[in-house]
Amino acid sequence: MANAVAPFCPPVAADAFAIKDCALLTIATGKKATTLKELQTHLTTIDTDSIYLHVWGSLLEPHFDVREYNNHFASWARRGLHDDTLAERLAMVDPNDYGDLEALRQELLEVIAERLDEQEYLRWVLATEPFEFIRSTIVVFDTAKRIQQPEELITLIPHLSTSSIFYHFIDARRRLPTSQDDFCFWLACWGDRYAELAQHLAAIDPYFNSLTTIRQQLAKTFERYCPRERP
Repeated sequence: MANAVAPFCPPVAADAFAIKDCALLTIATGKKATTLKELQTHLTTIDTDSIYLHVWGSLLEPHFDVREYNNHFASWARRGLHDDTLAERLAMVDPNDYGDLEALRQELLEVIAERLDEQEYLRWVLATEPFEFIRSTIVVFDTAKRIQQPEELITLIPHLSTSSIFYHFIDARRRLPTSQDDFCFWLACWGDRYAELAQHLAAIDPYFNSLTTIRQQLAKTFERYCPRERP
């Protein structure tokens, strides 16, 4: 009689993965900019919650096609100032390249300062629409769904709401001390078993894709790299 194979056990006791959903509630700050110089001045002191919303918030906004620009600053540079050069430069600032929102603030300010040095008249050009600074607070909802094994996410991820994808794959990066998404953080509880899966999940771009595209990429990655057979 063949020896029975011992069931696989993770090296660290892993809690169940709690599926959450979220919404960003917006709060007016009362600060507006009608020129690029005013935008620069307000951006210097505005709360980081406002920077977070203006950089990441467009992902949660309803739209019918691919976003023209992936943050509110770039969109306003195009629509309000009609400055395509500045819009493109602001759009290329990837928040994932910066350790925190303060570092991101400094990069945005540097891009604006460089443009003002190139075209001094932009200090006084009035925008055709003001930029309104708003800040956000995230409200989290517990869906009551619990996942015990990573394999269960193969069938679940395609059915998650885009706001749930935002919470677990994007917002987690500022919540967790490791700056990881929730999926990779949880998979680490199983040691090296899901290392390849976690590596490919970490390679998915969370900024230059829509949440729908991110969900599709997550689903394909789990389908392809999640080991299904127990050793």
